[in-house]
Amino acid sequence: MMAMTDECCLNFCGEGYGLADFHRMMTALVEREDSQYSYRNTLVALYGGQVVGVAVSYDGGRLHELRRPFIAMAPKCIGKDHSGINDETQAGELYLDSLAVKPQYRRHGIARRLVEATRQRAATLGLPQVGLLVDCGNEDGMAFYRSCGFGYANDNTWGGHPMQHLIKRLCHHSDAGF
Repeated sequence: MMAMTDECCLNFCGEGYGLADFHRMMTALVEREDSQYSYRNTLVALYGGQVVGVAVSYDGGRLHELRRPFIAMAPKCIGKDHSGINDETQAGELYLDSLAVKPQYRRHGIARRLVEATRQRAATLGLPQVGLLVDCGNEDGMAFYRSCGFGYANDNTWGGHPMQHLIKRLCHHSDAGF
């Protein structure tokens, strides 16, 4: 939830539901093994034994399979049917769904290291690129991802906000002339 604004989280909630409801549902999804938000899809940055940052990513080709728990839980947990939600990724990319660093640990290279670990995960999985969505109004986020080597792929809308789909292609040895 730290990777999204409260407004974005509330956009997913039906009338009479709020951030606490959304948090409970997301916690349940993180605890599952078959969810896009699963702990199995999460890289964690630790400092002094505490979690200071996370990156959640998964194979975009598995989006519909991994999204099923969210679709099933949403009506009862947050009072809204999301079965028609837009796809934010596709096959052929490791989708960086969420990247967050606790505010007091920002600007210390943690996010950059998490992005690099995500890139390494894509390479390990044999995926040719890492993709993500960034809110068009998030100029700092856009600048950060561009500094990490991401480039524009296309426009998208997600969570009620206009977004840009950015990608970072992985350089494979055959691409580099080795």
